[in-house]
Amino acid sequence: MRASNLRFILCMAPLLLFLQTEAQTKRTVSAKEAVELALQQVNDLKNLKLDYEAQRAKNKEIEGSAYPQISGTISTQHFFAIPTQVLPDFISPSVYGVLTKEGVKDGNGNPIQMPGSFGTIPAQFGVPWQASAGFTVQQLLFQADVFVGLKARKTAMDYASANVRVGEDKVRENVYTAYYAILIAQKQQYYVNESKKRLEKLLYDMTEMYKNGFVEKLDIEKTQVLLNNLTTTKAQLDNLLQIGYANLKLQMGIPQADTLELTTPLSPTEVKQDILSDENFRYEDRNEILALNKVKKLLELDIQRNQLGRIPTIAAYWNYSRNALRQDFNFFKSGTAYPWFPTSIVGVNINVPIFSGFARDQKIKQAKIALEKHNNTINTVEQGIDLQKLAAKKNFITNIEQMDAAEKNMQLAQNVYNTTKKKYEQGIGSSFEVLTADTELQTAQGNYFSALYNAVLAKIAYMRALGKLN
Repeated sequence: MRASNLRFILCMAPLLLFLQTEAQTKRTVSAKEAVELALQQVNDLKNLKLDYEAQRAKNKEIEGSAYPQISGTISTQHFFAIPTQVLPDFISPSVYGVLTKEGVKDGNGNPIQMPGSFGTIPAQFGVPWQASAGFTVQQLLFQADVFVGLKARKTAMDYASANVRVGEDKVRENVYTAYYAILIAQKQQYYVNESKKRLEKLLYDMTEMYKNGFVEKLDIEKTQVLLNNLTTTKAQLDNLLQIGYANLKLQMGIPQADTLELTTPLSPTEVKQDILSDENFRYEDRNEILALNKVKKLLELDIQRNQLGRIPTIAAYWNYSRNALRQDFNFFKSGTAYPWFPTSIVGVNINVPIFSGFARDQKIKQAKIALEKHNNTINTVEQGIDLQKLAAKKNFITNIEQMDAAEKNMQLAQNVYNTTKKKYEQGIGSSFEVLTADTELQTAQGNYFSALYNAVLAKIAYMRALGKLN
């Protein structure tokens, strides 16, 4: 390697290390802080909030229809052939009238007679070059679409806001589930490490006793098998923990390069805290119902919009323009020789719907059917919430009982193992009993953490069913 390249690498190394450090962020978060961060970072929620802003812009668009509309026009045109109009011959009758009055006679000495028809005269009116410039101000006085749209503005915003809250509920559920899955895995990892240390100590003691002829080689091999199994379990838990952290980062909407440290404690007491009664539950506590109710209101306004379609549309307008008629293209010249003629007009347009071939009636019917279907949907969702609430409550109670039972079994298994280990050390117990007690302890610990995790999930589901997952 050339010396210049080496110097460049040495100079750039601190910068590269700095950039790598900057790209990684260490976050120390509780469960609630993880949720709050997710509510700011998750892209699906960002999109729902953008939908909210889009609805705000839509409302402004509807409001704009109620304000005066001003438009300007500038036009110019050139006639290569001035349009010709055919007029009745109004000159010949006048001429004959004068001749008759003066007593003029024809070549035969007879008085001039008025012909029965004089025919027509082709005539061209206008000049080759014409231009006009002006503007029109129009004020809508009444139109059903705009009137109902103005009434629907707040409901539309409430619906967009309810959609955001529904998305936030889903984010909370996902983050809490992923967060507590890591805490459970960490607890399991701790106990697996303790079991591994315990078996390593037991294997060491047995090896020493084997050297002195107090135990059989078979006892050592059985212990080694259990230790190997624990090593495999530990590797699986380590992998599960890495995946758990990756999943939590995904649910929080943060980069995978970031590191997380979780601070919320996990214990049966924590699981049982903050449990609410469902006696005062209202369907409106669920954001899904709030969103559906807003849709119902919008459907009702749609019916009203179609019904108001029978009412005339009224608009006032004022137009002002100036026009120029020229033989040549000289519109940019000024002075009395190049006049622009003004025109100004004010008026009211009233568009009265009379008969639409019954199309409007069918639109009203369709809107009413849509509302009825939506009411059925709300009823179905409420029935589903009833089932969800009942099942979540029963499931939560059952899992709490199973968690308490599993915790007692784990304590009993620990006592059994301690007693069996003492008996073995005193020479009045067998290694088989120790290994059996250790296996039962590991099983009891696994059952406990499984029950603890199920209880956590049941609590999240119960709070979600009540609409109180914060």
